[in-house]
Amino acid sequence: MAGRMRAPLLFFLVALLVTGSLARGVVTRPTYTDAFYHVNAASRLAQGDGFVDDYLWNYLDAPDDLPAPSHRYWMPLTSMLAALGMAAFGAPGNYAAAQAPFILLAAGAGLVSFHLTRRLGGNTRSATIAGMLTAFGGFFAPRWGAIDTFAPYALIASLALLGLGESLSRQRGRARYWILTGCLAALGHLTRPEGLLLLLTALCTALMSSASPGGRPRFRREALEPLALVFISYLLLMLPWYLRNLAALAGVLPLGGLRGVWISDYNDLFLFTPPPPLTSLSAEYIWRMIEVRWAAALHGVATFIAVEGLIALAPFMLIGWWRHRQHPLLRGFTILAIAIHLVMIVVFPLQGSRGGLFHAVAGLFPFWMALGVLGLNDAVDWAAARRRAWQAEEARLVFSVAALALGAGISLVVALSSRPSDDPQQTSLYAGLRAALPVGARVMINEPARLYYYLGLAGVSIPNESIAVVPLIAKRYDIDFLVLEHVDAQSRIGGAPAAFQFDVNSPPSFLRALAIEARGDVRLFQIVSN
Repeated sequence: MAGRMRAPLLFFLVALLVTGSLARGVVTRPTYTDAFYHVNAASRLAQGDGFVDDYLWNYLDAPDDLPAPSHRYWMPLTSMLAALGMAAFGAPGNYAAAQAPFILLAAGAGLVSFHLTRRLGGNTRSATIAGMLTAFGGFFAPRWGAIDTFAPYALIASLALLGLGESLSRQRGRARYWILTGCLAALGHLTRPEGLLLLLTALCTALMSSASPGGRPRFRREALEPLALVFISYLLLMLPWYLRNLAALAGVLPLGGLRGVWISDYNDLFLFTPPPPLTSLSAEYIWRMIEVRWAAALHGVATFIAVEGLIALAPFMLIGWWRHRQHPLLRGFTILAIAIHLVMIVVFPLQGSRGGLFHAVAGLFPFWMALGVLGLNDAVDWAAARRRAWQAEEARLVFSVAALALGAGISLVVALSSRPSDDPQQTSLYAGLRAALPVGARVMINEPARLYYYLGLAGVSIPNESIAVVPLIAKRYDIDFLVLEHVDAQSRIGGAPAAFQFDVNSPPSFLRALAIEARGDVRLFQIVSN
Protein backbone atom coordinates (compact mmCIF):
# COMPACT_ATOMS: atom_id res chain seq x y z
CA MET A 1 0.00 0.00 0.00
CA ALA A 2 2.79 2.41 0.93
CA GLY A 3 4.60 1.57 -2.32
CA ARG A 4 1.51 2.29 -4.40
CA MET A 5 1.04 5.66 -2.70
CA ARG A 6 4.65 6.74 -3.03
CA ALA A 7 4.54 7.68 -6.72
CA PRO A 8 1.29 9.75 -6.51
CA LEU A 9 2.49 11.50 -3.35
CA LEU A 10 5.86 12.34 -4.87
CA PHE A 11 4.16 13.56 -8.03
CA PHE A 12 1.77 15.75 -6.02
CA LEU A 13 4.64 17.40 -4.17
CA VAL A 14 6.42 18.22 -7.44
CA ALA A 15 3.17 19.46 -8.99
CA LEU A 16 2.59 21.60 -5.92
CA LEU A 17 6.02 23.14 -6.38
CA VAL A 18 5.18 23.96 -10.01
CA THR A 19 1.74 25.45 -9.34
CA GLY A 20 2.98 27.35 -6.31
CA SER A 21 5.89 28.83 -8.23
CA LEU A 22 3.64 29.90 -11.08
CA ALA A 23 1.08 31.38 -8.71
CA ARG A 24 3.43 33.40 -6.55
CA GLY A 25 5.87 34.24 -9.32
CA VAL A 26 3.29 35.41 -11.84
CA VAL A 27 -0.13 36.08 -10.29
CA THR A 28 0.48 38.65 -7.58
CA ARG A 29 -2.84 40.53 -7.75
CA PRO A 30 -6.14 40.48 -9.66
CA THR A 31 -6.01 41.96 -13.15
CA TYR A 32 -9.50 41.50 -14.64
CA THR A 33 -13.11 41.90 -13.57
CA ASP A 34 -13.84 38.28 -12.60
CA ALA A 35 -10.82 38.08 -10.31
CA PHE A 36 -11.48 41.49 -8.74
CA TYR A 37 -15.05 40.42 -8.00
CA HIS A 38 -14.09 37.12 -6.35
CA VAL A 39 -11.34 38.73 -4.26
CA ASN A 40 -13.65 41.52 -3.09
CA ALA A 41 -16.35 39.02 -2.14
CA ALA A 42 -13.80 36.84 -0.35
CA SER A 43 -12.53 39.80 1.67
CA ARG A 44 -16.06 40.59 2.82
CA LEU A 45 -16.66 36.95 3.77
CA ALA A 46 -13.37 36.73 5.67
CA GLN A 47 -14.33 39.87 7.58
CA GLY A 48 -17.72 38.43 8.48
CA ASP A 49 -19.76 40.73 6.21
CA GLY A 50 -21.55 37.89 4.42
CA PHE A 51 -22.66 37.55 0.80
CA VAL A 52 -23.15 41.25 0.07
CA ASP A 53 -22.05 43.50 -2.80
CA ASP A 54 -21.45 47.23 -2.52
CA TYR A 55 -21.29 47.69 -6.29
CA LEU A 56 -22.80 46.45 -9.56
CA TRP A 57 -20.59 45.37 -12.43
CA ASN A 58 -23.59 44.72 -14.73
CA TYR A 59 -27.33 45.33 -14.63
CA LEU A 60 -28.61 41.77 -15.02
CA ASP A 61 -31.14 41.11 -12.24
CA ALA A 62 -30.31 44.60 -10.99
CA PRO A 63 -31.31 45.09 -7.33
CA ASP A 64 -33.39 48.00 -6.10
CA ASP A 65 -30.51 49.55 -4.17
CA LEU A 66 -27.01 49.01 -2.78
CA PRO A 67 -25.64 47.18 -0.85
CA ALA A 68 -27.32 44.10 -2.34
CA PRO A 69 -27.05 40.31 -2.16
CA SER A 70 -23.90 39.16 -3.94
CA HIS A 71 -23.21 36.52 -6.59
CA ARG A 72 -26.10 37.40 -8.83
CA TYR A 73 -24.07 36.37 -11.89
CA TRP A 74 -21.06 34.34 -10.70
CA MET A 75 -21.35 31.38 -8.36
CA PRO A 76 -19.99 31.58 -4.78
CA LEU A 77 -17.49 28.74 -4.27
CA THR A 78 -14.47 30.60 -5.65
CA SER A 79 -15.03 33.47 -3.22
CA MET A 80 -15.58 31.00 -0.38
CA LEU A 81 -12.30 29.21 -1.11
CA ALA A 82 -10.39 32.51 -1.23
CA ALA A 83 -12.05 33.57 2.03
CA LEU A 84 -11.00 30.24 3.55
CA GLY A 85 -7.38 30.98 2.62
CA MET A 86 -7.60 34.46 4.10
CA ALA A 87 -9.19 33.15 7.29
CA ALA A 88 -6.65 30.33 7.64
CA PHE A 89 -3.80 32.85 7.68
CA GLY A 90 -5.77 35.47 9.62
CA ALA A 91 -5.30 37.91 6.75
CA PRO A 92 -8.57 39.24 5.27
CA GLY A 93 -7.90 40.95 1.97
CA ASN A 94 -4.45 39.37 1.56
CA TYR A 95 -4.07 38.05 -1.97
CA ALA A 96 -1.27 35.58 -1.21
CA ALA A 97 -3.33 34.01 1.58
CA ALA A 98 -6.33 33.75 -0.74
CA GLN A 99 -4.21 31.91 -3.32
CA ALA A 100 -3.28 29.01 -1.03
CA PRO A 101 -6.36 26.83 -1.74
CA PHE A 102 -6.07 27.47 -5.47
CA ILE A 103 -2.45 26.32 -5.58
CA LEU A 104 -3.48 23.07 -3.89
CA LEU A 105 -6.43 22.62 -6.25
CA ALA A 106 -4.30 23.15 -9.37
CA ALA A 107 -1.80 20.55 -8.14
CA GLY A 108 -4.76 18.27 -7.42
CA ALA A 109 -5.92 18.60 -11.03
CA GLY A 110 -2.49 17.35 -12.08
CA LEU A 111 -2.90 14.38 -9.75
CA VAL A 112 -6.23 13.54 -11.43
CA SER A 113 -4.48 13.42 -14.80
CA PHE A 114 -1.71 11.28 -13.29
CA HIS A 115 -4.25 8.81 -11.87
CA LEU A 116 -6.39 8.74 -15.01
CA THR A 117 -3.42 7.99 -17.25
CA ARG A 118 -2.52 4.96 -15.13
CA ARG A 119 -6.15 3.80 -15.01
CA LEU A 120 -6.28 3.91 -18.82
CA GLY A 121 -3.22 1.69 -19.07
CA GLY A 122 -0.35 4.13 -19.11
CA ASN A 123 2.82 3.56 -17.12
CA THR A 124 4.14 5.80 -14.35
CA ARG A 125 6.29 7.78 -16.79
CA SER A 126 3.33 8.57 -19.05
CA ALA A 127 1.23 9.43 -15.99
CA THR A 128 3.91 11.80 -14.74
CA ILE A 129 4.18 13.53 -18.13
CA ALA A 130 0.38 13.98 -18.33
CA GLY A 131 0.15 15.19 -14.76
CA MET A 132 2.98 17.67 -15.17
CA LEU A 133 1.46 19.02 -18.39
CA THR A 134 -1.71 19.65 -16.40
CA ALA A 135 0.19 21.27 -13.54
CA PHE A 136 2.10 23.58 -15.89
CA GLY A 137 -1.22 24.39 -17.54
CA GLY A 138 -0.18 25.81 -20.89
CA PHE A 139 -2.51 28.75 -21.50
CA PHE A 140 -3.96 28.15 -18.03
CA ALA A 141 -0.55 28.74 -16.41
CA PRO A 142 -1.25 32.35 -15.34
CA ARG A 143 -4.77 31.33 -14.25
CA TRP A 144 -4.06 28.39 -11.94
CA GLY A 145 -3.08 30.77 -9.13
CA ALA A 146 -5.67 33.44 -9.94
CA ILE A 147 -8.64 33.93 -7.62
CA ASP A 148 -11.01 32.69 -10.29
CA THR A 149 -12.82 29.50 -11.22
CA PHE A 150 -10.01 27.90 -13.27
CA ALA A 151 -8.26 25.77 -10.64
CA PRO A 152 -11.40 24.86 -8.64
CA TYR A 153 -13.32 23.82 -11.75
CA ALA A 154 -10.37 21.90 -13.21
CA LEU A 155 -10.20 19.72 -10.10
CA ILE A 156 -13.89 19.46 -9.26
CA ALA A 157 -15.13 18.72 -12.78
CA SER A 158 -12.37 16.21 -13.53
CA LEU A 159 -12.96 14.49 -10.18
CA ALA A 160 -16.68 14.34 -10.91
CA LEU A 161 -15.96 12.70 -14.27
CA LEU A 162 -13.52 10.33 -12.60
CA GLY A 163 -16.07 9.39 -9.94
CA LEU A 164 -18.67 8.90 -12.65
CA GLY A 165 -16.31 6.61 -14.53
CA GLU A 166 -15.51 4.62 -11.40
CA SER A 167 -19.21 4.10 -10.72
CA LEU A 168 -19.49 2.51 -14.18
CA SER A 169 -16.27 0.48 -13.87
CA ARG A 170 -16.91 -1.26 -10.58
CA GLN A 171 -19.18 -4.16 -9.82
CA ARG A 172 -19.33 -3.46 -6.07
CA GLY A 173 -19.54 -0.26 -4.07
CA ARG A 174 -21.01 1.69 -6.97
CA ALA A 175 -23.48 3.55 -4.77
CA ARG A 176 -20.77 5.56 -3.01
CA TYR A 177 -19.37 6.67 -6.36
CA TRP A 178 -22.80 7.79 -7.55
CA ILE A 179 -23.16 9.78 -4.33
CA LEU A 180 -19.66 11.23 -4.73
CA THR A 181 -20.47 12.21 -8.31
CA GLY A 182 -23.63 14.02 -7.23
CA CYS A 183 -21.74 15.92 -4.51
CA LEU A 184 -19.00 16.90 -6.95
CA ALA A 185 -21.60 17.98 -9.50
CA ALA A 186 -23.02 20.30 -6.84
CA LEU A 187 -19.57 21.71 -6.08
CA GLY A 188 -19.03 22.19 -9.80
CA HIS A 189 -22.31 24.09 -10.06
CA LEU A 190 -21.35 26.18 -7.04
CA THR A 191 -18.17 27.05 -8.96
CA ARG A 192 -19.61 27.92 -12.38
CA PRO A 193 -23.15 28.31 -13.77
CA GLU A 194 -22.50 25.78 -16.54
CA GLY A 195 -21.36 23.41 -13.80
CA LEU A 196 -24.99 22.30 -13.95
CA LEU A 197 -23.85 20.34 -17.01
CA LEU A 198 -21.99 18.03 -14.62
CA LEU A 199 -25.30 17.02 -13.06
CA LEU A 200 -26.95 16.56 -16.44
CA THR A 201 -23.96 14.54 -17.65
CA ALA A 202 -24.11 12.30 -14.58
CA LEU A 203 -27.85 11.75 -14.94
CA CYS A 204 -27.55 11.04 -18.65
CA THR A 205 -24.66 8.63 -18.11
CA ALA A 206 -26.51 6.88 -15.29
CA LEU A 207 -29.54 6.44 -17.51
CA MET A 208 -27.43 5.15 -20.39
CA SER A 209 -25.63 2.71 -18.08
CA SER A 210 -28.92 0.99 -17.30
CA ALA A 211 -29.92 0.56 -20.95
CA SER A 212 -30.86 -2.87 -22.17
CA PRO A 213 -28.87 -4.55 -24.96
CA GLY A 214 -31.44 -3.15 -27.39
CA GLY A 215 -30.65 0.37 -26.22
CA ARG A 216 -33.84 1.05 -24.25
CA PRO A 217 -33.44 2.25 -20.65
CA ARG A 218 -34.75 -0.14 -18.02
CA PHE A 219 -36.87 2.00 -15.72
CA ARG A 220 -36.44 -0.35 -12.81
CA ARG A 221 -34.15 -0.29 -9.82
CA GLU A 222 -31.05 -0.46 -12.04
CA ALA A 223 -31.97 2.88 -13.58
CA LEU A 224 -33.68 4.62 -10.70
CA GLU A 225 -31.06 3.96 -8.03
CA PRO A 226 -28.13 5.82 -9.68
CA LEU A 227 -30.43 8.61 -10.85
CA ALA A 228 -31.79 9.06 -7.35
CA LEU A 229 -28.38 8.86 -5.66
CA VAL A 230 -26.83 11.44 -7.98
CA PHE A 231 -29.74 13.86 -7.85
CA ILE A 232 -30.39 13.65 -4.10
CA SER A 233 -26.72 14.07 -3.18
CA TYR A 234 -26.50 17.03 -5.58
CA LEU A 235 -29.63 18.60 -4.14
CA LEU A 236 -28.59 18.17 -0.51
CA LEU A 237 -25.30 19.94 -1.12
CA MET A 238 -26.91 22.71 -3.19
CA LEU A 239 -29.85 23.20 -0.84
CA PRO A 240 -28.23 25.83 1.45
CA TRP A 241 -27.37 28.01 -1.55
CA TYR A 242 -30.83 27.56 -3.06
CA LEU A 243 -32.44 28.55 0.24
CA ARG A 244 -30.19 31.61 0.48
CA ASN A 245 -31.20 32.64 -3.04
CA LEU A 246 -34.89 32.14 -2.27
CA ALA A 247 -34.56 34.43 0.72
CA ALA A 248 -32.32 37.05 -0.91
CA LEU A 249 -33.33 36.93 -4.58
CA ALA A 250 -36.81 35.35 -4.53
CA GLY A 251 -35.63 32.50 -6.75
CA VAL A 252 -33.37 29.46 -6.49
CA LEU A 253 -31.03 30.90 -9.13
CA PRO A 254 -30.72 34.35 -10.71
CA LEU A 255 -31.94 34.13 -14.29
CA GLY A 256 -30.63 37.40 -15.71
CA GLY A 257 -27.72 35.60 -17.36
CA LEU A 258 -30.19 33.83 -19.65
CA ARG A 259 -30.49 37.15 -21.48
CA GLY A 260 -27.24 36.13 -23.15
CA VAL A 261 -29.14 33.63 -25.31
CA TRP A 262 -30.86 36.42 -27.25
CA ILE A 263 -28.40 39.30 -27.28
CA SER A 264 -26.47 40.15 -30.44
CA ASP A 265 -23.79 42.27 -28.76
CA TYR A 266 -21.83 41.48 -25.60
CA ASN A 267 -22.28 45.03 -24.30
CA ASP A 268 -26.03 44.38 -24.09
CA LEU A 269 -25.24 42.72 -20.76
CA PHE A 270 -24.77 46.29 -19.51
CA LEU A 271 -28.21 47.56 -20.47
CA PHE A 272 -29.86 49.28 -17.52
CA THR A 273 -33.24 49.46 -19.23
CA PRO A 274 -34.45 45.91 -19.91
CA PRO A 275 -34.66 45.24 -23.64
CA PRO A 276 -38.17 44.94 -25.12
CA PRO A 277 -39.49 41.42 -25.55
CA LEU A 278 -38.62 39.78 -28.83
CA THR A 279 -41.78 40.06 -30.94
CA SER A 280 -40.38 39.48 -34.40
CA LEU A 281 -37.38 37.85 -35.99
CA SER A 282 -36.12 40.22 -38.61
CA ALA A 283 -33.75 39.02 -41.31
CA GLU A 284 -31.07 41.35 -39.92
CA TYR A 285 -31.43 39.91 -36.41
CA ILE A 286 -31.36 36.31 -37.65
CA TRP A 287 -28.29 36.99 -39.75
CA ARG A 288 -26.57 38.62 -36.78
CA MET A 289 -27.35 35.55 -34.65
CA ILE A 290 -25.80 33.33 -37.31
CA GLU A 291 -22.71 35.57 -37.53
CA VAL A 292 -22.25 35.52 -33.76
CA ARG A 293 -22.45 31.74 -33.60
CA TRP A 294 -20.17 31.25 -36.58
CA ALA A 295 -17.56 33.46 -34.91
CA ALA A 296 -18.05 31.48 -31.68
CA ALA A 297 -17.54 28.21 -33.59
CA LEU A 298 -14.23 29.45 -35.01
CA HIS A 299 -13.23 30.58 -31.55
CA GLY A 300 -14.19 27.16 -30.21
CA VAL A 301 -11.96 25.39 -32.73
CA ALA A 302 -9.06 27.71 -31.86
CA THR A 303 -9.67 27.10 -28.14
CA PHE A 304 -9.66 23.34 -28.63
CA ILE A 305 -6.40 23.36 -30.57
CA ALA A 306 -4.47 25.94 -28.55
CA VAL A 307 -5.91 25.95 -25.03
CA GLU A 308 -7.13 22.38 -24.62
CA GLY A 309 -4.55 20.78 -26.90
CA LEU A 310 -1.42 22.89 -26.34
CA ILE A 311 -1.30 23.18 -30.15
CA ALA A 312 0.85 20.12 -30.87
CA LEU A 313 -1.05 17.66 -28.63
CA ALA A 314 -4.50 18.32 -30.12
CA PRO A 315 -4.40 15.52 -32.76
CA PHE A 316 -2.94 13.05 -30.27
CA MET A 317 -5.73 13.85 -27.81
CA LEU A 318 -8.23 12.76 -30.43
CA ILE A 319 -6.23 9.61 -31.15
CA GLY A 320 -6.13 8.81 -27.44
CA TRP A 321 -9.85 9.45 -27.08
CA TRP A 322 -10.68 7.25 -30.08
CA ARG A 323 -8.54 4.39 -28.85
CA HIS A 324 -10.08 4.48 -25.35
CA ARG A 325 -13.54 5.84 -26.18
CA GLN A 326 -15.33 2.67 -24.95
CA HIS A 327 -13.65 2.81 -21.53
CA PRO A 328 -16.17 3.56 -18.76
CA LEU A 329 -13.92 6.34 -17.42
CA LEU A 330 -14.49 8.33 -20.63
CA ARG A 331 -18.26 8.03 -21.06
CA GLY A 332 -19.12 11.04 -18.95
CA PHE A 333 -16.12 12.97 -20.26
CA THR A 334 -17.27 12.55 -23.86
CA ILE A 335 -20.76 13.80 -23.04
CA LEU A 336 -19.50 16.78 -21.04
CA ALA A 337 -16.90 17.78 -23.64
CA ILE A 338 -19.55 17.90 -26.37
CA ALA A 339 -22.06 19.66 -24.10
CA ILE A 340 -19.64 22.39 -23.00
CA HIS A 341 -18.66 23.27 -26.54
CA LEU A 342 -22.24 23.23 -27.81
CA VAL A 343 -23.51 25.41 -24.96
CA MET A 344 -20.70 27.96 -25.31
CA ILE A 345 -20.98 28.10 -29.11
CA VAL A 346 -24.71 27.72 -29.80
CA VAL A 347 -26.49 28.89 -26.64
CA PHE A 348 -24.14 31.51 -25.15
CA PRO A 349 -21.81 32.40 -28.03
CA LEU A 350 -20.93 35.91 -26.87
CA GLN A 351 -20.15 34.95 -23.29
CA GLY A 352 -18.31 31.88 -24.57
CA SER A 353 -16.10 33.91 -26.87
CA ARG A 354 -15.42 36.47 -24.14
CA GLY A 355 -13.95 33.95 -21.73
CA GLY A 356 -16.78 31.56 -20.85
CA LEU A 357 -15.43 28.70 -22.97
CA PHE A 358 -11.88 29.31 -21.74
CA HIS A 359 -13.09 29.00 -18.14
CA ALA A 360 -15.31 25.98 -18.82
CA VAL A 361 -12.76 23.78 -20.62
CA ALA A 362 -10.49 23.94 -17.57
CA GLY A 363 -12.61 21.06 -16.28
CA LEU A 364 -11.68 18.98 -19.33
CA PHE A 365 -7.97 19.79 -19.32
CA PRO A 366 -6.74 17.01 -16.96
CA PHE A 367 -8.52 14.42 -19.12
CA TRP A 368 -7.21 15.88 -22.37
CA MET A 369 -3.63 15.80 -21.12
CA ALA A 370 -3.96 12.15 -20.17
CA LEU A 371 -5.46 11.30 -23.56
CA GLY A 372 -2.85 13.42 -25.35
CA VAL A 373 0.06 11.51 -23.81
CA LEU A 374 -1.60 8.13 -24.41
CA GLY A 375 -2.45 9.11 -27.99
CA LEU A 376 1.13 10.23 -28.55
CA ASN A 377 2.37 6.83 -27.36
CA ASP A 378 -0.08 5.09 -29.70
CA ALA A 379 1.08 7.21 -32.62
CA VAL A 380 4.74 6.47 -31.83
CA ASP A 381 4.02 2.73 -31.64
CA TRP A 382 2.25 2.90 -34.99
CA ALA A 383 5.19 4.73 -36.57
CA ALA A 384 7.80 2.45 -34.96
CA ALA A 385 6.08 -0.61 -36.40
CA ARG A 386 6.67 0.87 -39.87
CA ARG A 387 10.17 2.26 -39.36
CA ARG A 388 12.81 -0.33 -38.61
CA ALA A 389 15.25 2.26 -37.27
CA TRP A 390 12.86 3.23 -34.49
CA GLN A 391 12.92 1.58 -31.08
CA ALA A 392 9.39 2.06 -29.76
CA GLU A 393 10.31 2.43 -26.10
CA GLU A 394 13.08 4.94 -26.78
CA ALA A 395 10.89 6.85 -29.21
CA ARG A 396 8.07 7.09 -26.65
CA LEU A 397 10.53 8.49 -24.12
CA VAL A 398 11.90 11.07 -26.56
CA PHE A 399 8.51 12.26 -27.75
CA SER A 400 7.03 12.30 -24.25
CA VAL A 401 9.86 14.44 -22.93
CA ALA A 402 9.52 16.69 -25.98
CA ALA A 403 5.78 17.08 -25.26
CA LEU A 404 6.52 18.00 -21.65
CA ALA A 405 9.18 20.49 -22.75
CA LEU A 406 6.72 22.05 -25.20
CA GLY A 407 3.99 22.27 -22.59
CA ALA A 408 6.33 23.74 -19.99
CA GLY A 409 7.72 26.20 -22.54
CA ILE A 410 4.26 27.39 -23.59
CA SER A 411 3.28 27.70 -19.93
CA LEU A 412 6.29 29.81 -19.01
CA VAL A 413 5.99 32.08 -22.05
CA VAL A 414 2.26 32.66 -21.45
CA ALA A 415 2.74 33.09 -17.71
CA LEU A 416 5.60 35.57 -17.96
CA SER A 417 3.86 37.59 -20.67
CA SER A 418 0.77 37.79 -18.43
CA ARG A 419 2.67 38.92 -15.36
CA PRO A 420 1.16 42.22 -14.15
CA SER A 421 3.50 45.16 -14.01
CA ASP A 422 3.09 48.43 -12.19
CA ASP A 423 0.87 50.67 -14.30
CA PRO A 424 1.70 54.33 -13.66
CA GLN A 425 -1.56 55.36 -15.36
CA GLN A 426 -3.68 53.24 -13.04
CA THR A 427 -1.68 54.43 -10.03
CA SER A 428 -2.23 58.02 -11.12
CA LEU A 429 -5.96 57.43 -11.61
CA TYR A 430 -6.58 55.96 -8.16
CA ALA A 431 -4.34 58.45 -6.43
CA GLY A 432 -6.27 61.24 -8.14
CA LEU A 433 -9.64 59.73 -7.22
CA ARG A 434 -8.57 59.22 -3.62
CA ALA A 435 -7.70 62.90 -3.36
CA ALA A 436 -10.74 64.20 -5.27
CA LEU A 437 -13.58 62.08 -3.90
CA PRO A 438 -15.07 62.31 -0.41
CA VAL A 439 -15.22 59.33 1.92
CA GLY A 440 -18.17 57.08 1.05
CA ALA A 441 -18.65 58.48 -2.46
CA ARG A 442 -20.43 56.23 -4.94
CA VAL A 443 -19.03 56.21 -8.45
CA MET A 444 -20.11 55.22 -11.94
CA ILE A 445 -16.99 53.89 -13.67
CA ASN A 446 -15.96 51.39 -16.29
CA GLU A 447 -14.77 48.77 -13.75
CA PRO A 448 -16.45 49.21 -10.36
CA ALA A 449 -14.96 45.93 -9.07
CA ARG A 450 -11.44 47.26 -9.67
CA LEU A 451 -12.33 50.60 -8.03
CA TYR A 452 -13.68 48.77 -4.98
CA TYR A 453 -10.53 46.64 -4.72
CA TYR A 454 -8.20 49.64 -4.71
CA LEU A 455 -10.26 52.33 -2.96
CA GLY A 456 -13.13 50.51 -1.27
CA LEU A 457 -15.67 52.79 -2.99
CA ALA A 458 -19.09 51.52 -3.99
CA GLY A 459 -20.55 52.18 -7.40
CA VAL A 460 -21.98 50.90 -10.66
CA SER A 461 -20.78 50.20 -14.17
CA ILE A 462 -21.19 52.55 -17.12
CA PRO A 463 -24.32 51.37 -18.97
CA ASN A 464 -24.57 50.51 -22.65
CA GLU A 465 -27.15 53.24 -23.10
CA SER A 466 -27.43 56.95 -23.74
CA ILE A 467 -25.94 59.39 -21.23
CA ALA A 468 -29.56 60.41 -20.55
CA VAL A 469 -30.05 57.31 -18.38
CA VAL A 470 -27.39 58.41 -15.87
CA PRO A 471 -29.79 60.44 -13.65
CA LEU A 472 -32.09 57.41 -13.34
CA ILE A 473 -29.23 55.15 -12.27
CA ALA A 474 -27.81 57.83 -9.98
CA LYS A 475 -31.14 58.25 -8.23
CA ARG A 476 -31.70 54.53 -7.81
CA TYR A 477 -28.25 53.74 -6.42
CA ASP A 478 -27.24 57.10 -4.89
CA ILE A 479 -24.39 57.57 -7.36
CA ASP A 480 -22.50 60.84 -6.83
CA PHE A 481 -19.80 60.88 -9.47
CA LEU A 482 -19.03 59.73 -13.01
CA VAL A 483 -15.46 58.80 -13.98
CA LEU A 484 -14.52 58.49 -17.64
CA GLU A 485 -11.23 56.92 -18.70
CA HIS A 486 -9.27 56.96 -21.94
CA VAL A 487 -10.87 60.11 -23.36
CA ASP A 488 -9.00 61.05 -26.54
CA ALA A 489 -8.50 64.37 -28.29
CA GLN A 490 -11.69 63.87 -30.32
CA SER A 491 -13.69 63.52 -27.09
CA ARG A 492 -14.24 59.80 -27.64
CA ILE A 493 -14.49 57.80 -24.39
CA GLY A 494 -12.38 54.71 -24.92
CA GLY A 495 -13.52 53.03 -21.74
CA ALA A 496 -17.27 53.25 -22.46
CA PRO A 497 -19.72 51.46 -24.79
CA ALA A 498 -20.65 53.09 -28.10
CA ALA A 499 -24.18 53.94 -26.93
CA PHE A 500 -22.80 55.99 -24.04
CA GLN A 501 -20.59 58.30 -26.12
CA PHE A 502 -21.15 62.06 -25.74
CA ASP A 503 -19.17 65.28 -26.02
CA VAL A 504 -17.30 65.48 -22.73
CA ASN A 505 -16.46 69.13 -23.45
CA SER A 506 -20.17 70.00 -23.58
CA PRO A 507 -21.74 67.65 -21.03
CA PRO A 508 -25.46 67.60 -20.22
CA SER A 509 -26.69 69.87 -17.44
CA PHE A 510 -26.77 67.09 -14.81
CA LEU A 511 -22.98 66.66 -15.08
CA ARG A 512 -20.59 69.16 -13.52
CA ALA A 513 -16.93 68.83 -14.45
CA LEU A 514 -14.47 68.59 -11.56
CA ALA A 515 -10.71 68.93 -11.51
CA ILE A 516 -8.70 65.77 -10.87
CA GLU A 517 -4.94 65.38 -10.62
CA ALA A 518 -4.57 62.24 -12.69
CA ARG A 519 -3.45 61.27 -16.14
CA GLY A 520 -4.68 63.53 -18.92
CA ASP A 521 -7.26 61.15 -20.43
CA VAL A 522 -9.44 61.01 -17.29
CA ARG A 523 -12.56 63.12 -16.77
CA LEU A 524 -14.40 63.44 -13.45
CA PHE A 525 -17.99 64.71 -13.19
CA GLN A 526 -20.31 65.24 -10.27
CA ILE A 527 -23.86 64.08 -10.93
CA VAL A 528 -26.27 66.82 -9.87
CA SER A 529 -30.06 66.91 -9.85
CA ASN A 530 -31.79 69.27 -12.22
